[in-house]
Amino acid sequence: MSLLLSYLDSPRPNQNFVLLQSSVSQSSLPLLRHFIAHNESVEKHLFCFLHPSSSLVKNTQSNVQIHEYLDHIPGYKDSWLDPCLEVSKIIENVPSSHPIEVILDSVDTLLTDNGSISDTYKFLRSLMTLITARSKQSKLILHLTTPNKLLPLLLSTAFSPTLIQCIAHPPVLFTHLATEYMTPPPPLTPDAKFWGIFIPISERGRDTEALVFGQEGEGSGGQEEMVVEVLVRGGSDASGRRKAVERFLESWDIENSLPLDLSKMKSLASIWRRKIVAEEAAPDPTQNVSFNLHLTPSQQESRARVPLPYAHEGLPPAQPAPGAILYDPDSADDIDDDDPDEDLDI
Repeated sequence: MSLLLSYLDSPRPNQNFVLLQSSVSQSSLPLLRHFIAHNESVEKHLFCFLHPSSSLVKNTQSNVQIHEYLDHIPGYKDSWLDPCLEVSKIIENVPSSHPIEVILDSVDTLLTDNGSISDTYKFLRSLMTLITARSKQSKLILHLTTPNKLLPLLLSTAFSPTLIQCIAHPPVLFTHLATEYMTPPPPLTPDAKFWGIFIPISERGRDTEALVFGQEGEGSGGQEEMVVEVLVRGGSDASGRRKAVERFLESWDIENSLPLDLSKMKSLASIWRRKIVAEEAAPDPTQNVSFNLHLTPSQQESRARVPLPYAHEGLPPAQPAPGAILYDPDSADDIDDDDPDEDLDI
């Protein structure tokens, strides 16, 4: 089962805040579509500021309330109303006993319309307060595109102590790491080594864009698969024990909108194939030699009876000698045993 979906489905971790990050090289909209279609038992309010609802909701779902704000552009309407006030009123009118999911697409457009980082953050923080006051299943799901000036504020514990952060990455980034840095994704590489190399490289967005689109603009960013970097803060494991931060990779089938095993990705097949070839190519040094390197049972028994030449075997450790200063006088030293001050009347 998908580890990401287990965090979303289980009420135990009490995760109220989900942040989806897109970039120029890879969009997280497939993940957003899955979140909208997922868990039909919860009432959902989708606020569209950037993408039309028809591109996010494929089938009409009775539990999804759609609120379109694509035509709410400041300065183009005399009767323009602040969408932040409208969103707050809609959520406040929902009975507090009902678990809900509030989905905003996207924070970038909302910030552009408001024109103020502080005002936009205050609105999102008030929205987060309304969500946390409800049942454990209620969630606030935000979608944004990096780089974004609001991102550090949204990631802080002051905004929400718990967090599920999903960052979409193109598969070519992982093949590049495996080829140039000899660092394939876990479990082929230890977690500490992989994340130490992956995080600083993935944060350089222009380098990833060059891998996807090419140095001169050639190439294509379209993919049938993507890899999602998931960071969970304030979650808990199967035993209920609290965990500070957990980071893992989740592969995603864009066409079928389903998670899949990382080793089953077609775009990363060369990495796993290279591992199998390396294991098969490793020769056994004891094979095809002109002499026998193995011992018979009688030889092993005779070898075990040979006493080991340990000088201090069975003896207590020697006591260290007391400290002393040893001085070997040089030929030019004036060594006189007489007292040099014997002529003084002291």
